[in-house]
Amino acid sequence: MLKLHVTNETSKLKAVVLGTAKSNGPTPTVSEAYDPKSLEYIKAGTYPKEEDMVPEMEAFNTVFEKYDVQVYRPELIENCNQIFSRDIAFVIDDYFIKSNILPDREQELEAIQYIINQIEPSKVITPPEEVHIEGGDVMLWNDHIFIGTYKGSDYADLITARTNMHGVNFIKEMFPNKIVKEFDLNKSNTIARDNALHLDCCFQPVGKDKAIIHKEGFRNEADYQYLVDLFGKENLFHIDKYEMYHMFSNVFSIAPEVVVSEKSFTRLNTWLRENGFTVEEIPYAEISKQEGLLRCSTMPLIRANN
Repeated sequence: MLKLHVTNETSKLKAVVLGTAKSNGPTPTVSEAYDPKSLEYIKAGTYPKEEDMVPEMEAFNTVFEKYDVQVYRPELIENCNQIFSRDIAFVIDDYFIKSNILPDREQELEAIQYIINQIEPSKVITPPEEVHIEGGDVMLWNDHIFIGTYKGSDYADLITARTNMHGVNFIKEMFPNKIVKEFDLNKSNTIARDNALHLDCCFQPVGKDKAIIHKEGFRNEADYQYLVDLFGKENLFHIDKYEMYHMFSNVFSIAPEVVVSEKSFTRLNTWLRENGFTVEEIPYAEISKQEGLLRCSTMPLIRANN
């Protein structure tokens, strides 16, 4: 049996699901785009190709091997984008919670059923239908659970709004002893630089007391201020719209002092090193064209207690 354990974003990683770029399928049409960034590259004719994305994901896998992390991969579905395993489910404490994802992504969950079968069935949770929630919006920080959402009245019209208040309230009810704090995010179906697709597109903790943040990703300044007060301004690395667009906040922690980052993120990687982090740099720029990066490609199953 798999004994799940995840309580924060940075403790030493023991086991993880890493997506796959193999048999990724044809370039989507304009009408099939899930997000404005993919749409830009589809229109420009520069949407990423499978042969460019597979080596990026294998570079990520090599870093996991270096740190003795057990890596699970989804079973291969022909012509299906299975890169972003973070979207389809997530672990809080020792619960495996399935996301209510866009209907045509259901088969991505089937591709990790062999992992779900190893988990105690009472720990596998399928939320009710009205609950919309995706792993990119769920961030664990010890006694806190941060959740990205969208409170606008046009929620139903935005394909970029992935987690609703039913989702927030579902987690609040499930974890009454945690501080569940939702963040209202800016969304855009059409302008990628104005769109925080998930919470991890505009915020993510690193180490034990630091975080990367994009102030303009939050619709409500009080939400941003909450994080400033919690972490301390001196511990926050602020990114601009350009850096948010390139997914600077979507790095991934293997341990409190080890961060996997995109090799072109010079300003961020320098700051991380100056603050005592080991930065494992890998190429991930092609995958980033789909408005997802390193955190999006992973689903942590077990982290150490520290």
